[in-house]
Amino acid sequence: MSKVTRTDRQPAEPHAADSHDLIRVHGARENNLKDVSVELPKRRLTVFTGVSGSGKSSLVFDTIAAESQRMINETYSAFLQGFMPTLARPEVDVLEGLTTAITVDQQRMGSDPRSTVGTATDANAMLRILFSRLGKPYFGPPGAFSFNVASVQASGGFTVDRGSDRTKTEKVSFSRTGGMCTHCEGRGTVSDIDLAQLYDDSKSLSEDPFTIPTYTAGGWVVRVIAESGFFDPDKPIRAYTKKERHDFLYREPTKVKINGINLTYEGLIPKLQKSMLNKDRESMQPHIRAFVDRAVTFATCPECAGTRLTEGARSSKIGKISIADACAMEIRDLAEWVRGIDEPSVTPLLTALQHTLDSFVEIGLGYLSLDRASGTLSGGEAQRVKMIRHLGSSLTDVTYVFDEPTIGLHPHDIQRMNNLLLRLRDKGNTVLVVEHKPEAIAIADHVVDLGPGAGTAGGTVCFEGTVEGLRASDTVTGRHLDDRAAVKDTVREATGTLPVRGAKANNLREVDVDIPLGVLTVVTGVAGSGKSSLVHGSIPAEEGVIAVDQTPIRGSRRSNPATYTGLLDPIRKAFAKANGVKPALFSANSEGACPTCNGAGVIYTDLGMMAGVSTTCEDCGGKRFDASVLEYRFGGRDISEVLAMSVAEAEEFFREGEARIPAAHRIVERMADVGLGYLTLGQPLTTLSGGERQRLKLATHMGDKGGVYVLDEPTTGLHLADVEQLLGLLDRLVDSGKSVIVIEHHQAVMAHADWIIDLGPGAGHDGGRVVFEGTPAELVAARSTLTGEHLAQYVGA
Repeated sequence: MSKVTRTDRQPAEPHAADSHDLIRVHGARENNLKDVSVELPKRRLTVFTGVSGSGKSSLVFDTIAAESQRMINETYSAFLQGFMPTLARPEVDVLEGLTTAITVDQQRMGSDPRSTVGTATDANAMLRILFSRLGKPYFGPPGAFSFNVASVQASGGFTVDRGSDRTKTEKVSFSRTGGMCTHCEGRGTVSDIDLAQLYDDSKSLSEDPFTIPTYTAGGWVVRVIAESGFFDPDKPIRAYTKKERHDFLYREPTKVKINGINLTYEGLIPKLQKSMLNKDRESMQPHIRAFVDRAVTFATCPECAGTRLTEGARSSKIGKISIADACAMEIRDLAEWVRGIDEPSVTPLLTALQHTLDSFVEIGLGYLSLDRASGTLSGGEAQRVKMIRHLGSSLTDVTYVFDEPTIGLHPHDIQRMNNLLLRLRDKGNTVLVVEHKPEAIAIADHVVDLGPGAGTAGGTVCFEGTVEGLRASDTVTGRHLDDRAAVKDTVREATGTLPVRGAKANNLREVDVDIPLGVLTVVTGVAGSGKSSLVHGSIPAEEGVIAVDQTPIRGSRRSNPATYTGLLDPIRKAFAKANGVKPALFSANSEGACPTCNGAGVIYTDLGMMAGVSTTCEDCGGKRFDASVLEYRFGGRDISEVLAMSVAEAEEFFREGEARIPAAHRIVERMADVGLGYLTLGQPLTTLSGGERQRLKLATHMGDKGGVYVLDEPTTGLHLADVEQLLGLLDRLVDSGKSVIVIEHHQAVMAHADWIIDLGPGAGHDGGRVVFEGTPAELVAARSTLTGEHLAQYVGA
């Protein structure tokens, strides 16, 4: 047997391959970055800090991660690149030492009604294979257990040409067994429409009978119905014959000609189903959502009992458990059930499924079930679900990029998240984290603090080094890193109560609680304890209850704070009145748009499979308006100069003098109140961070008439220095006679509350109960719950 001789002599000089231990960024200018240059150590955990809007996401996501993705895309063939999204090179001089970047952001998961936690994580796919192999009685292949696959049967014939004028006709048949419930089409719910909410049946079509949004008299939708020839337009709807009523409500799509134009007429119900009811409720515009809530009742499908599956798929079982039962279990219970299956023929499948389910439990999501609609997950839950596929990955030397992974986490759960981030690092990966929480910043090997302010006042590196160095530095983050709020000495007295009785949404267990009014009430508890179920699912949606939740605001590059908040309307009217012209001239999306770039401010050049290039429009110089419009002035400024103002400048501009517009001043004042004074009025919504978007939504709702404000984690994306400003805003709302109910994990908000309702004690079926009601001081003194323990540590009690 030969023996290998090994020498342990050290090489005279290090290998050239070991010299690439840094990610070098030089001259980054994306969004508000001002020639930022940093060197980030590889295979370490680097945390990026700074006030909201200081440029953290611009550096991490829009520069480092974006360039890594672009360079990976360029390795594919030109043919494949034609099918991939085209990415422009970030505004940066030098980027060296990049590795493959995997981004895990706060973007909500798809809100399709058929998208669930199970379908989003491949757990359902593995369960379907498991039941197709072991289920008794046998029902079919994996597709037979999928609520996204419909059963299909078809038969027909085709002719085979055999040459020499010989042909042969062969008959074929095809069938596919799917698991989709035919009644609800795999949605689990069915809708019933209240016809009285659609139209006034005492009126005729010529009398504008519709109460549906966009169904206005003279509009094309109503004209197609009225001029289709199927009805007498002057006949009241209630007088229709049976056939006319069927045609009005349910007729199949039929070609009709109106004024020489070929159009399609379709019955009212199927038309509404396609245009409104098949969409996710949260993605609807507010007035459409209000109509749907009024006109449509959603009920559990009576045929599949909400499981989305056919009876055949539900009848095939492993032991006494069907796939519908398995998907309805809490994931931690499902993991135990899978662990108990002993079948050597599917051991690799069981191992993979077990690992996925254990990852859910490990990451703190064991309280979810696989049939939970993905659109109902919070931003923090969605981000952690996306993390699951990376936990068991055997890849190393990868750059993982996280955007505030502690969002939506109770202080009790943050340590678990920290351990996961450190585990990824210890496998030899580079971990980049954008974060505000001191508990998460504390585990960093390297810290980059951006600032000093937000927007144009930020975009520079204020500090780079260790956590201890940051704490000793004189930066905004360094000064506030050890901030602790004190429990209030006196609390406000309630002026009334909002009673909740027998609440049992999701995991709530017949909860009875009186929510005090006229004060600041904070609802706390670990993730999954039932806070959102109590506040959003059980508080009656009466007139005057204004809910500002975590659903993202939608907007294209053409949308900006001025258009989203309604600020542009009074500004356009003021410009029009001062200059004696139409208001439409002062909209870049209407008549006043620059004809060259159509009001976009940039010209986009599509280069096929290569990255598209956007260049500033030479005619308008990026101002978006036609040159003739910019000649009109108001208060000494043209419309493009007004939109280039920051909120703080605009607040002063519209307050007094010849540019005084009270309606506009009220809106910008609210935007300044929520800490957005640095934003420019015309900044595209696509460039705003998650925290900025939520606060913009809050500013918009502050103008609504209502007595009760319900806020869902308003500290999301807020820097430590900004939390104090938020608390001041909440106090001003309460002092003006409003009631404020906040779902929150941040201890500073808990300490500042007048009343705390703590849910728990655990998550999922271990939660759903009120474990404490009282003042913050009483919670700290009792230390009877996890929240009480962490709040006591925070305030130093």
